[in-house]
Amino acid sequence: MKLYNYFRSGTSFRVRIALHLKGLDYEYLPVHLARGEQHGAAYRAISPDGLVPVLDVDGDPDHALLSQSMAIIEYLDETHPEPPLLPSDPLGRARVRGLAQTIACEVHPINNLRILKYLSGPLGLDEDQRAAWYNHWVKEGLLAYERRLRDLQAERAARGLPPSVYSYGDTPTLADCCLVPQVINGRRFGLDYATLDIPLTMAAHEACMQLDAFQRAMPDRCPDAER
Repeated sequence: MKLYNYFRSGTSFRVRIALHLKGLDYEYLPVHLARGEQHGAAYRAISPDGLVPVLDVDGDPDHALLSQSMAIIEYLDETHPEPPLLPSDPLGRARVRGLAQTIACEVHPINNLRILKYLSGPLGLDEDQRAAWYNHWVKEGLLAYERRLRDLQAERAARGLPPSVYSYGDTPTLADCCLVPQVINGRRFGLDYATLDIPLTMAAHEACMQLDAFQRAMPDRCPDAER
């Protein structure tokens, strides 16, 4: 497999985590978003919308090109089911997807690079204003995530179960694949998590960061990382 991605892309980060959790080898193909490589004709032939990540399943640029991180991760989970990234029961799967989409649908789309460039370009926001925009929506999303985790933990306690180690249960899931990149990116923008009352969220994040799969997927471990 080949993965077209960018080291700072949160969506690419999600897929790298999933690939490492699954123990799958892949060829890393960088697309430098900040330099505009995604707008070139060569990459548009691979990704019509000019976005990352794209997973080339067969190594054939004319076949099996998958876009959108959530779809890619669910494909990987269906084709390589161990270890699973979604629970086996319908209710559990819906809850994990709900957690994941709190990040992927409510936070990331209004904070990705093309949105931030539009804010500082046509709308004329300075760096401080752009960072304030970014941090506002990350805070809102993570506070919502925390409320969801609080409800899930209360439900576990009512059933006599110990607290979840990760976002949902005792193994990493699709939700954690989305959470960790968002926390890491927030730190890059100067978000002080100590000011947020999100202990369950940060505990899940820290548990993930003890795992090799998450460490190997980190932006600073990527071959195109800027040091």
